Amino acid sequence: MAKRTRTARAAQQKAYTVEAEWTAADLALLADLMRAEAALPADAPRALLSVRLSVLTEDTTSPVRQELDLRREALNRGCRVVGVASDLNVSATKVPPWKRKQLGDWLNNRAPEFDVLLFWKLDRFIRRLSDLHTMIDWALKYGKNLVSKHDSIDLTTVVGKILVTLIGGIAEIEATNTSTRVASLWDYAKTQSAWLVGKPAFGYTTAEDENGNVVLVIEADAHKALHWCRRMARRGVSATRMVKLLKRAGLASDGLTATTLLRQLRNPALMGYRVEEEKKGSARRSKLVLDKAGKPIRVAEAVFADDEFHELQADLDKRSKNQPQRRPGGATKFLGVFVCVDCKTNMLEQRNRVKDRVYEYLRCQGCKGGGLGATNPDAINAKLVLDVLSVLGDEPVQVREYARGAEARAHVAQLEESIAYYMKELEPGGRYAKTRFTREQAEETLDKLITELGEIDPETTEDRWVNVANGKTFRQQWEAGGTEAMAADLLRVGVRCEVTRTKVKGQRAPAIKLRLMIPKDYRDRLIVKEDDFASKL
Repeated sequence: MAKRTRTARAAQQKAYTVEAEWTAADLALLADLMRAEAALPADAPRALLSVRLSVLTEDTTSPVRQELDLRREALNRGCRVVGVASDLNVSATKVPPWKRKQLGDWLNNRAPEFDVLLFWKLDRFIRRLSDLHTMIDWALKYGKNLVSKHDSIDLTTVVGKILVTLIGGIAEIEATNTSTRVASLWDYAKTQSAWLVGKPAFGYTTAEDENGNVVLVIEADAHKALHWCRRMARRGVSATRMVKLLKRAGLASDGLTATTLLRQLRNPALMGYRVEEEKKGSARRSKLVLDKAGKPIRVAEAVFADDEFHELQADLDKRSKNQPQRRPGGATKFLGVFVCVDCKTNMLEQRNRVKDRVYEYLRCQGCKGGGLGATNPDAINAKLVLDVLSVLGDEPVQVREYARGAEARAHVAQLEESIAYYMKELEPGGRYAKTRFTREQAEETLDKLITELGEIDPETTEDRWVNVANGKTFRQQWEAGGTEAMAADLLRVGVRCEVTRTKVKGQRAPAIKLRLMIPKDYRDRLIVKEDDFASKL
């Protein structure tokens, strides 16, 4: 049985490894287009060009050609190009616009700098209707226009607005139908002995049988590692020790943890049966799927015989009974904030039970044995909270909001038009220059208009980000949200706390010293920035 491979050949497509090269003719054309752009009026709409390509084939359009075509399109529309978001080697199906390196930065942080997002073709910009629907919502919220050179997408046209409505409806229908189809497929697949869909459990991989059907087969290295773990569990070896030895033997990746290994060893799928995930609170477990007769459904050859698997579970239970239960909110309150001064790794809270007594420590990940055990983590957490409140507690909570300058620009244009009118009519022969009374009245009105124009801040005429205080301090916000809210803000701002543990003669517990490290630009980082795409996949 041969494993599945991709059908695309390397000779037919290649990924970009560097920016595409520009020929002399391309550079000459670029210079001509930029000179033409320079002649556009100062208030011309600003265009951002989106260039994307995953792989280069004979049928695709190079990034250079895309950019030149888009610059011509922008010039035809009277737009000045203010930037090019070039994302090469990026799949539009897998990576939505807001997650791409260059385009994502423009969308999330530089929205005030452009008015029109111009792309070469719809499939160069987006491949999923749900993503397009999201981008249309974003454009309407921030007053931007989406324009495709080769598709009828333009939010300023009647056809474009109709298309928005159609796409919105199609996206909702697609989401509903997709959810129904996926649920139906999973319900059907769970009752079949053949492998139809899904990710194989650890220990298995997919292959094709002689009839071209997808089947599950045992992966050799995983089989070896799993049976070795079963023997180690019989001898009472901990999962943490198993992980270290597996990594040393090259049978596990560097990212394997004891928790993941235990989840793999407890998976009933290792007996060759079909399973499904069962969630109980924050815990995830796999359970057997039964057929109509109440019997498990076999989908592959067993890694462990039934008696071997149940024996393994009993051996794992012997060790797990001695371990204390996890705290409801997680063991480590400030994960990622506390770092060891020696090895620079994160500090973790550990709980060990010896007989009937539970001991809690704060340990690092890089020092031998976790370093000196810092007892009483709650007291250390409380000291950190006091230090943070003394430095950051009185800072006002500010939220970044998008302010449009269209209304202010319209007001400025109206004032300038009125000023020009009065100045013209005050000239000799004008309607206000005929009598002293009309001249004085017109001059008084003109002075008021000029004063009002001078009082308008030029920044208010531009689209921009503004920071708005919500009337709370971070102390008040953290008192309401608890340590979880504080920890999230500290990680967002980049605040770290170095923990120094020093051995004290005649004392088992080390002396603890905390050093709070706050970035110099912490005030800018504290500003809460709304993520328009946070809930999107």
